[in-house]
Amino acid sequence: MTSAAPQDLVVTQATLADWPVISGWAAAEGWNPGLSDGPAFFAQDPDGFFLGRIDGEPVSAISLVNHGPDFAFLGCYLVRPGLRGRGHGLTTWKTALAHAGNRTVGLDGVVAQQDNYRQSGFRFAHRTIRFTGPAREAEPPAGTRPAGPADLAAITAYDSACHPADRPRFLAEWLTAPGHQAVVRANGGRLTGYGVLRPGHDTLRIGPLFADTAADARALFAALTAGVTGREIAIDVPEPNQAGVALAEQAGLRPSFETARMYTGPVRAYAQERVFGVTTLELG
Repeated sequence: MTSAAPQDLVVTQATLADWPVISGWAAAEGWNPGLSDGPAFFAQDPDGFFLGRIDGEPVSAISLVNHGPDFAFLGCYLVRPGLRGRGHGLTTWKTALAHAGNRTVGLDGVVAQQDNYRQSGFRFAHRTIRFTGPAREAEPPAGTRPAGPADLAAITAYDSACHPADRPRFLAEWLTAPGHQAVVRANGGRLTGYGVLRPGHDTLRIGPLFADTAADARALFAALTAGVTGREIAIDVPEPNQAGVALAEQAGLRPSFETARMYTGPVRAYAQERVFGVTTLELG
């Protein structure tokens, strides 16, 4: 998939080898991408990443990752500073959207771009608030433990109930990526939640944090942060989950950033009340 525009911009699919460029731009914007995100992102849809180049030099980027036959997610929408306002972003955007076909597309839009997204047919669903701060001292509660290979099937099934589409390829990489720590909570052999802590460019990131109840979420949060006392952590909480907001506030974290979850159409029903922390703002 290739397109050209004035100023000789050429948009083509990116590869995993291009990920350091995209994640570096995201880090420069203060988005704090994870250090090992790339392989999991590309595992979900290796054809869903795009770069715009002028004379071979990358100047713009976007991801449009297909999660299934009905749902896709847009992220990593970036143009190099100094080259903005020239139409490069829009050309890159249009090229990527074709990859989604007739799927409903979701995104987590920064405040400055939300009006532009509305003009492109996206409709507001809810705010997502990033909470950050130093991790308080904690101990892993009873009923929580590190996730292992034998948990993959149960985690995949649990995740599917908490997300608008199934994503087994992504999870297989996400749970085991370098630096990622996955924790599960169970009751009588039944999973009641799971969470992942991973290193980011600026802080440690928690995502996802999916749980049946606020008590399960608090237990998982404690288990994830038990070994990182004093280090900066961040979690992106959907504002409608007020129990999730309360959990972050009670942990001493403070709002530092916000986005809007927006969709172009309907999505599969999922257990939004279980989403105490979204997985990533790039893939949903």
